[in-house]
Amino acid sequence: MSSLLKEEMQRVLFRPDQHRLVEFIEIEEEKGGRHFLCVSVSKDGKKVQIAVVQCQKTQKTGCKKSQRIGLEDSYVKTEVWALQELRILDGRDPDIDDPCFLMHFDTVRPVKAVSCAAKYSLARCLVALSETHQHSELCLRNFDWTYVQPTSIYSSRGDCMVLMRICFYAFNLVCLSLCPVP
Repeated sequence: MSSLLKEEMQRVLFRPDQHRLVEFIEIEEEKGGRHFLCVSVSKDGKKVQIAVVQCQKTQKTGCKKSQRIGLEDSYVKTEVWALQELRILDGRDPDIDDPCFLMHFDTVRPVKAVSCAAKYSLARCLVALSETHQHSELCLRNFDWTYVQPTSIYSSRGDCMVLMRICFYAFNLVCLSLCPVP
């Protein structure tokens, strides 16, 4: 479902602006309806934007103006910032499962993600984009760094790493079985 939603937002909202939607998470806002925090990169790769997008239901009409077919989703950017304007991404408390975080621009923008996994997914995306597009580190506070940027070979759970660990353990077992027992 999220890939269809991403494709729809890309087609309707970001492609006309010559941007590619990189990451999005659903957030909870006081206003009704669904809201998303989206990160996009311009076609030339020079601009990275963070936007709050609201999904609105609108009447879909047929060929004649008076003919109503049903409801369709439309997306509206309600707030937009450049990544370089983001001074601090504050996770508030890394020791508890709290989906809330703060984005420090000229003002502080509180955000409540739908889950902690979504909050950390967004943080990983912003850290990577800051390094690749701005060539600087994003200032993170109150995040569990091991979930944002894995530091050891065992933190990356890719298929190759899992296979390498299995082979390593199998090799150790073979070596131990060949050792003579006194």
